[in-house]
Amino acid sequence: MADLHPVKLESFQIAEQVNVDPKGFTRPVDQFSIQRGALYMARPADHPRFHYLESWLYPSLDIRVTWFHFREQARKDVPTQEMYVDIATVDNSDPDNWTTRDLYIDVVTHRGGRLEVLDLDELGLALAAGYVDAEEGSRALHATQQLLDGINTHGNLHSWLSRHDYPLAWHQDIPRESDHPPKP
Repeated sequence: MADLHPVKLESFQIAEQVNVDPKGFTRPVDQFSIQRGALYMARPADHPRFHYLESWLYPSLDIRVTWFHFREQARKDVPTQEMYVDIATVDNSDPDNWTTRDLYIDVVTHRGGRLEVLDLDELGLALAAGYVDAEEGSRALHATQQLLDGINTHGNLHSWLSRHDYPLAWHQDIPRESDHPPKP
């Protein structure tokens, strides 16, 4: 059974160099960059499983692509995971404050080409509970289908995004895991 929860909202405040996560915590950001209509963010994390994350937000595709830099112990649990893709509406109408509205469905890419689609059941429960309406539910399913078709047609996420003329480049010098200890 899925964990029913309201839509997760997140903001990316470029001028302030912060990311306000879905739980309301303000996180300092090392880097924001806007390229070809997409927003890149790199920031440390004090999460028990990962110490750093990098994300690209693509408004026209309704996705957020994240590379979690896992801690050594967590890497053993997810040895093949590459990218984590949230299906989410991305609002960039205020160029200094981008926001996302997570639409429950996630797609995980793995080395070797395996794809994992997560939380379709959560979307169904959210529709039934009124957290999202039929239009948003349809939008989430459309974005998921477009993503899966794109990856299957072009071989991988990077190639599909390149076809849309979107960047998917990553920070060169990620701080060490020891620089960002997890919360006790």
